[in-house]
Amino acid sequence: MATFYRFEDILAWQKVRVLCQIIKPLTEREGFSRDFKLKDQILSSSGSVMDNIAEGYERQTNKQFVYFLFVSKGSCGEVRSQAYRALDFKYITQQEFEDIYARALEISKILHGLIQRLQPPDKNQ
Repeated sequence: MATFYRFEDILAWQKVRVLCQIIKPLTEREGFSRDFKLKDQILSSSGSVMDNIAEGYERQTNKQFVYFLFVSKGSCGEVRSQAYRALDFKYITQQEFEDIYARALEISKILHGLIQRLQPPDKNQ
C-alpha cells in the first residue's frame, strides 16, 4: 500500500475535491439555488467526505483514521441520495446525475478498499 505523507496524497480525497467542484455550480442554478435545504445538504455532505478524510488522517492513528473513513463513506451515500432528489426535482439532468452518482460510487469503493487495508485482520477467521 502506498504511504501517505499528507491527506492531499489520498486518491479518494483528490477525487472528492473534483466532485465538490462539479456539484457547487449545479447548486447555483435557478431552481436548485432556491431549494436551500437540499442545496445545503448536498454541499455539506460532499464537503464532509473531503473533510473527514483529512480529519481522520490528521488524527495519526489507524483506528481514528478508519472511523473517519467510515464517516466519509456514509457521506458518499448521502451525496448519491441527494443527487436522486436533485434529479427528481429537475435541478440536474440525467447525465449530470449519472456523473455525480458514478463519481460518488467510485469514491465510496476507494474508501472501502482503504478501510479494508487499514483495519487489523479479524482474529475470528
